[in-house]
Amino acid sequence: MLRTDRLLLRRPRPADAEALAARRNHPEVAKYQDWVTPYPIERAQEMIAADLAAADGPVDGGWWMLTVADADDSTAFGDVVVHLTSGGRTAEIGYTLAYEAWGHGYAQEAAEALVAYLFDTVGVTRVEAGLHPDNTASAMVLERAGLLWEGHTRLSFWLGDDNSDDWMYGMTRPDWEAWTQRRREPASSVRLIEVTADNQRAVRRLRTHKSQENLVSPVTDSFADALFPSVIDGAPLVPWLRAIEADGELAGFVMLAVTSEGHPEPYLWRLLVDRMHQRRGIGSAAIDLVVEQCREWGDRSLLVSWVPGKGSPEPLYLARGFVPTGTIHDGETEARLAL
Repeated sequence: MLRTDRLLLRRPRPADAEALAARRNHPEVAKYQDWVTPYPIERAQEMIAADLAAADGPVDGGWWMLTVADADDSTAFGDVVVHLTSGGRTAEIGYTLAYEAWGHGYAQEAAEALVAYLFDTVGVTRVEAGLHPDNTASAMVLERAGLLWEGHTRLSFWLGDDNSDDWMYGMTRPDWEAWTQRRREPASSVRLIEVTADNQRAVRRLRTHKSQENLVSPVTDSFADALFPSVIDGAPLVPWLRAIEADGELAGFVMLAVTSEGHPEPYLWRLLVDRMHQRRGIGSAAIDLVVEQCREWGDRSLLVSWVPGKGSPEPLYLARGFVPTGTIHDGETEARLAL
């Protein structure tokens, strides 16, 4: 049994079968999972009976399940599973929550507790998981638990006669230690520094979570765009790029297309905060510094655009005062900030 601030992860009971079958029959819950619907209650009952007959904890070569309930154990709305291999040194994890429980951070909370238990109590060397590349919400759960994207296998996951690509995530014990020991407090000092021959390799190693790459390009792509800038409305963009330093550590990257002939308004081209420094207010602070720089240059407005959807930076930009212009460029929403 594992406890978190809001959840109880406990051994399943026969009374959990009805809720288990109900959530596995929900089309949104089942969409990217490894079972077919309809999912009969008899199958749920068999799964729980098999788990109750198993050892009181994960064992090598077998699957082990815990029911996810609220802290008072009054409502069961999910489950997590573990599959140990390699003599108990590697653990594959999975999680399923009822559709009604989505959007509250429960999956992340349960996954974090499970990962900590596997490293601290079971003593595994590695935790891993796989998911459909389109399952962004599930990718975000793994990423916020500290797992790293390790690869993309093509047409490798089969469910009946259908197959799909697979994203592979993993975390070693050193990864987990680094993740749990990372700085989480708001940054007390943020500044923009030049990208130089001395620091460019470190800047290139900055990375977002994999699920965020459709929202902001990797630094290497930004370097390439700066070296070979696009020509828009007959004039090339003029890049201005800086690394973001927070409390003395490289924490992100920002690039503008500055005011130039043919482009009378600066554009916030890229803003990236490294995965180890996110949720510390660094992105907001960097935007403030960019705004200050644009004002020093005499600019009267600043443009930005974002990809809408899960994990979009839209709330960040709206909170900083950017107002959508009503223009959509290549699927991205354009917004302007008056300076």
